[in-house]
Amino acid sequence: MSGHSKWSTIKRKKGKADAQRAKVFTKIIREIVVAAREGGGDIDSNPNLRTAVQNAHDNNMPKSNIDKALKRGTGELPGVTYDVCTFEGYAPGGVAVFVRCLSDNKNRTSAEVRHLFSKYGGHLGEPHSVSYLFESKGMIVIDGSNADEEQLYEIALENGAEDIDSEEGIYEILSSVEAFESLHRVIVEAGIECQEAGISLIPNNSVKLDRSHALSVLKLINALEDQDDVQSVSANFDIPDEILNEIDKEF
Repeated sequence: MSGHSKWSTIKRKKGKADAQRAKVFTKIIREIVVAAREGGGDIDSNPNLRTAVQNAHDNNMPKSNIDKALKRGTGELPGVTYDVCTFEGYAPGGVAVFVRCLSDNKNRTSAEVRHLFSKYGGHLGEPHSVSYLFESKGMIVIDGSNADEEQLYEIALENGAEDIDSEEGIYEILSSVEAFESLHRVIVEAGIECQEAGISLIPNNSVKLDRSHALSVLKLINALEDQDDVQSVSANFDIPDEILNEIDKEF
């Protein structure tokens, strides 16, 4: 696994506190609202909405929350309008960072994201300055305690998975964007719970970090992921296991 993937795995293994779960719900609700607004409220004809709603189910979001988000997206209920905005920049050590946000105030979000980059020793770049370093892939994350490993590998490989990584009982399954939805559906129909599922930006190569840069980069990534408007953060770093395990104690 890349350093970013392994760090995400470590955080998942620590579990979701109530405050973290509330943030997850907020992010999923925004995805549902935007998907319904842009593609309509019919799940059968709107693949982005299907993915967002399934993600809500995967995270045990109450049906009432899902229904309200759908109605806000279609205009049946009043609500905030969210727009997609992205930011590209560099973290310490030359690590490329791509940030995707859903915001009701782009100026505010831009200022807050810029502040976080600056605070942790990074800087924002121009549009397209780092996006070429990433490739869109379907990614499904599964807690191995909820799945039989042999069954999981069989389903994944027979339904378009390109790669399967495992670390500390957490599985990350990668697929092409085209194969993602059908693969996700088959996994869910097999009764296997997914922690996360969606289209992610995967780096084509990684920058190996020493301890000092690793600590700075992880602080920036954590701060960005805690920002309310940020939906996802992709970065191309790799941290040796001995360094990652050591600095994990500081978070």
